[in-house]
Amino acid sequence: MILTGNWSYPTQILFGKGRIKEISNLTKSHGIKRPLFVTDTGLANQEITKRSLRLLSDSGFDEALFSRVDPNPNELNLIDGIEVYKEGQHDGIIAFGGGSALDLGKMIAFMSGQDRPIWDFEDVGDWWQRANSDLIAPIIAIPTTAGTGSEVGRASVITNSKTHEKKIIYHPKVLPSAVIIDPELTVGMPKNITAGTGMDAFAHCLEAYSSPHYHPMGQGIALEGMRLIKENLLLAYNDPTNLTARAHLMSAAMMGATAFQKGLGAIHAISHPIGAIYNTHHGTTNAVIMLDVLDFNRSKIEDQINIATNYLGIEGGFTGFKNFIEVLCRDLNIPKTLSELGVKNPNIDLITDIAMRDPSVGANPVKMTKENTKELIETLF
Repeated sequence: MILTGNWSYPTQILFGKGRIKEISNLTKSHGIKRPLFVTDTGLANQEITKRSLRLLSDSGFDEALFSRVDPNPNELNLIDGIEVYKEGQHDGIIAFGGGSALDLGKMIAFMSGQDRPIWDFEDVGDWWQRANSDLIAPIIAIPTTAGTGSEVGRASVITNSKTHEKKIIYHPKVLPSAVIIDPELTVGMPKNITAGTGMDAFAHCLEAYSSPHYHPMGQGIALEGMRLIKENLLLAYNDPTNLTARAHLMSAAMMGATAFQKGLGAIHAISHPIGAIYNTHHGTTNAVIMLDVLDFNRSKIEDQINIATNYLGIEGGFTGFKNFIEVLCRDLNIPKTLSELGVKNPNIDLITDIAMRDPSVGANPVKMTKENTKELIETLF
């Protein structure tokens, strides 16, 4: 089956095999004359990156690459990127790669015209209105993974290198102007990244679906996103060349990021500080702690999960849903514990304090307090 489409929800999306060939025309159509191509260090010398840069240079664009992007990008990476952006007199960003490169690329476009520190635009109340919207550069996002869905997000996650806190920086115009979704770009992902990013997308859909906030569109999108991941993640993991499965996973990643306008919850509130302090992979961390958080929220979400299992074709209600996740993680070779993931000598109090300041806390089905959150985190170890 060949999957292709031109979508305008939630932004302009060119979807399908080989759509990367349209990168130059898309860049021109958004009035970008001097794009800065932002990717991460690991991708900078990969053939898919070189090919994309050649497509741009063959159309007359100067080659300009920034790749000093950490796995959990921080404000130091951002300062470096803004310096390169301004020195090169660039007028737009092409963000290419996984969630880290997309998040940082979006922030370079956002912060290059602001005169306040990035932390002044954290996703708190109406802080986003502090920004000068007219000075936010256009963004084209091209994901090479299927996890964060940052390509259709209005925010980025940036780690504060001093406090080791992941901060969500939000502005409506951080939503990319256009997106290219080409499943061929994901074929070279290592299997553990396919697994971790896929489980990240599943966590987005699951937490959005479980959030008590009212957003029926997000609810429906999250449920279908879970179905696409359930039916395609193992296919892509076991056969990386299965472009149909890859395409469905890229759709599901966008659906998760669109749905979590409804809210996230304890999975992300806890995985954010763990990732920031111990530098673990975000999606894999989500997967490791997912079952314990489901138990934590069971009293509030069991009926809702039972409805989901009917749609997903999972027998056994809430217990069956947990068993499905446990088997899926086993088949994806996800570590069973945070210790196996590499977290040693955890500072429970620090993780708890940072988790309680995370904006995801407010949408968790069970009210999170310092006491029950610390108890939950202790069970993870």
